Amino acid sequence: EYHGDFNTGAYASWGPTVADRVPIHCSGPYFVPSVLAETRALLTNESPSGAFRGFGVPQGAVAHEALMDELAEKTDIDPLEFRIRNALRKGDRTATGQLLENSVGQVECLEALQGRWRKWRADAEVFNQNSPHIRRGVGCGSVWYGCGNTSLSNPSTMKVGINAEGKITLYNGAMDIGQGANTIMIQICADALGLSATQFEFIMGDTDLTADAGKTSASRQAFVSGKAAQLAGEELRAQIIRLAEASENSNLRLEQIGTSDGGKLIVKDEAGRHEIILADILPLANGDVLIGEGTFDPPTTPLDENRQGSPYATYGFGAQIAEVEVDTLLGTTKVLRLAAAHDVGKAVNPTQVEGQIHGGIAQGLGMALMEEYIQGVSENLHDYLMPSVGDMPEIEVILIEDPEPLGPYGAKGIGEHALIPTAPAILGAIKHAVGVSIHHLPATPDRLFAALQAADSE
Repeated sequence: EYHGDFNTGAYASWGPTVADRVPIHCSGPYFVPSVLAETRALLTNESPSGAFRGFGVPQGAVAHEALMDELAEKTDIDPLEFRIRNALRKGDRTATGQLLENSVGQVECLEALQGRWRKWRADAEVFNQNSPHIRRGVGCGSVWYGCGNTSLSNPSTMKVGINAEGKITLYNGAMDIGQGANTIMIQICADALGLSATQFEFIMGDTDLTADAGKTSASRQAFVSGKAAQLAGEELRAQIIRLAEASENSNLRLEQIGTSDGGKLIVKDEAGRHEIILADILPLANGDVLIGEGTFDPPTTPLDENRQGSPYATYGFGAQIAEVEVDTLLGTTKVLRLAAAHDVGKAVNPTQVEGQIHGGIAQGLGMALMEEYIQGVSENLHDYLMPSVGDMPEIEVILIEDPEPLGPYGAKGIGEHALIPTAPAILGAIKHAVGVSIHHLPATPDRLFAALQAADSE
């Protein structure tokens, strides 16, 4: 059973959306045949709450991962092994009755961490034998997270055009807020079109020229808008091949003829070379001579009165392990190292994926150890602690690629997934180090010290 109350403040804001997503995920990436989950978004006299990265799922993960550790302890099974035994697999059904048919990489993520897990735990045991006050521990956290809106239509449309001068433009309505959407949309579209990404220009967020690509949230842009970009590239490629009367497997090349003559497309297939002089094609209203458009709306179904259905077209999976060092005299916690394995379907741009994971870990570390909004006190960043470079541990990232057939070249989202298992892993590591559980986040020195004192007095 899961019961969750979410303080949404004086206005509803995103509270109902948060409360709607959490019950679906509250059992974690594990096969749980019977689930009862109830959540409420409560109006209070406090500041309105927005949608924190993960839409309530990080809070739920703290609960289900603590329960996994307790169950592993009661059954005398290694915590990581216990998670592997109970992890969701292809062919399983979720709490909403959804059949998981593709891209379910949870077991692979956990297994990828096994070697580090055993070594880190052994290292911590050796360290603790000669360290009475500074204690080390290693914990684990897992995640699954649906990509896209919950049981709602959330389409994206992308367009790509070529003008008479041979300039390729991607009309990108997917807002890049730092996650790198601009780069991967061009990469995906270029691959679909068969031309180099270096030849692309892009227009982002111009509502007069770009189509609606939905909001940048719910870990949806790479999956949804990325697929739309792929379809747009494929549509433009199909037009070019029809004009050239060439075969489907043709190679394309774009050349500049000259400043006055514009550009031409070279299409080569087994029958020979075909040329398309772009200036000979009547331009469209926006100035392009050829334009491809793609739209993708992930297939979902509404949840019925028993909350059964398919709320998301695909899910991302992952697991993280963290090693911490706890000073039992001060109550302070330092994260020493962290390893993260995430099933991303297909890493279109591995560097960007790793960057997202590093950023999620930083945010999860803040959630676990220091970030706390106190009404009337937390007025600025002087009174609201956030992780700095000095707080960050050594991070290892392992990318698991279990392709999602619906996604662009098998890709799916990672934006929120990376944050969710970090805090549970850190809290589990604290429990392993000093034997006390912290359920009120963050695990600040005063809270941890009080818990240690209470444990000593029992």
